[in-house]
Amino acid sequence: MTGLAVLVAGVVFAAAGGELFVRGAVGLAVWARVPARLVGVSVAAFATSSPELSVAVQSAVAGQPEIALGDALGSNVVNVAVVLGMVLVLGPLQASRPELRRELTFAALAPMLTLLALVDGRLVRAEAGVLLLLFVVWFAAVVRQALRERTDANDVDDADEVPSRRRATVFTMLGLIALIVAGRLIVTAAKDIGADLGLDPFVVGATLVAIGTSTPELATALIARRRSHADIGVGTVLGSNVFNNLWIVGVAALLHPVQTSVSEVVLAVGACLVALLLVVPTSIGSVPRWRGVVLLVLAVGYMAATIAIGG
Repeated sequence: MTGLAVLVAGVVFAAAGGELFVRGAVGLAVWARVPARLVGVSVAAFATSSPELSVAVQSAVAGQPEIALGDALGSNVVNVAVVLGMVLVLGPLQASRPELRRELTFAALAPMLTLLALVDGRLVRAEAGVLLLLFVVWFAAVVRQALRERTDANDVDDADEVPSRRRATVFTMLGLIALIVAGRLIVTAAKDIGADLGLDPFVVGATLVAIGTSTPELATALIARRRSHADIGVGTVLGSNVFNNLWIVGVAALLHPVQTSVSEVVLAVGACLVALLLVVPTSIGSVPRWRGVVLLVLAVGYMAATIAIGG
């Protein structure tokens, strides 16, 4: 298959997987009596981050963990600036600061810790262990919250639209599989294009591969928004960012120490932090539509600057 055909196939799988996963996730959230947002933060974020994990393992084993680092940091920017930017362009999001405080905090602290570890230009196995430990702490907090909110959580108004538990499970599993396949197909196409253009490994990871591995998040967020469950999309994006920085980068550096230019990392972390600030809800509990346009402009600027610095 040509690169274009692989790319198109990946987009088709992403669309189908996102539709199935959102339907299944909503059903499971209702039957388990937990907020759909927490399903997005945990289960959906893990699923949509599987392409990044695949890239991390394969690139680290091949002795090029810089691709994994670039992919993780670049995906953070794409997830927030492109994915949530496109969701916001469709209309404002209703969200409260308390609901998103922990995920926003971890999503901001994680890339800063990565940058701190890379001040000397290297990310060694001991530092990777710290990132993985922090990931366990965060995930345990998500699970505790899900159990605490289990008794009164119900995010669906019309129970007739909720699939049965068996159907919800099947939809979720099929959706996850399709999203994983989509991510891998698009990553393959993106890496081939990057190699043809002669870009260095970090830049390939931070731009083309990052866009490819963020496609499942984009499909999930847009479909969730269309089905009036935007909280799943927001939770997926923020949870995926935490997965990327703590789990993905940690695994890659544990397999093979990372060495890269600090300037490239500073740009990615800085763009990520600015994007996160733009999705902090206002005091009245909403994220206005105009911020979506600003986020998309930020994404274009980040991509251009990254290629200019390391291309």
